[in-house]
Amino acid sequence: MSLPLVSIVVPVYNEIGRLAGAVRQINAVNLPAARREVVVVDDGSTDGSRDVIADLERRGEILARAHLRNLGKGAALRTGFAAAGGEYLIVQDADGEYDPAEYGKLLEPLMSGRADVVYGNRMHRGNPVGYRRYWLGNYVISLWCSVLFGRRVHDVETGFKAFRRDALARLPLRADRFDFEVECTVRALQAHLRLVEVPISYHPRKFTQGKKITWRDGVQALWLLLKFRFAKGETST
Repeated sequence: MSLPLVSIVVPVYNEIGRLAGAVRQINAVNLPAARREVVVVDDGSTDGSRDVIADLERRGEILARAHLRNLGKGAALRTGFAAAGGEYLIVQDADGEYDPAEYGKLLEPLMSGRADVVYGNRMHRGNPVGYRRYWLGNYVISLWCSVLFGRRVHDVETGFKAFRRDALARLPLRADRFDFEVECTVRALQAHLRLVEVPISYHPRKFTQGKKITWRDGVQALWLLLKFRFAKGETST
């Protein structure tokens, strides 16, 4: 009997300084009782990241997909999910904020049958705060989500997630940009998936290091949660 395949999906936009190192880290992680594939999606990079991705694919280290122009993180993830062949899928940003060595934390609840979706929870003592206003914003977004949907979720905006393939297929995901995180959470709750959160380490980067999310994304997240809560005729099955 062959080992299950884990697909690690990496959306990339202008990460030339970190990309090759991130892929090396991902491929160096020991995945017990599983095979891996790394799917890298270039989302219209203009800094030379596409050349790095092409070289990594030539060397057999990744499977590559590309957008001709920048469509957003959500669109890149949907492209990666469609290309991935794994029974389990992990979302891994290329920016160094999340540690590939912690894949086991995400996979254990899935492989043991306890969860359909696993979120890496950054909101605990021991992790650096980074920009305090963004930590507070994420806390408010997560609390607002919990109130609206009647289920405590501690870290709605985490970019470190894992899914069972069959569970992901039940989520009607359409968000193109950073609103993917909110939409994914809402759809999982609406579908009554077993969503488990596990504590992870977090290494926040600064805007001078390429951080892209802004306060506008936080305001949009609050509005979208309210919109999703009271939207009619569009729930997952």
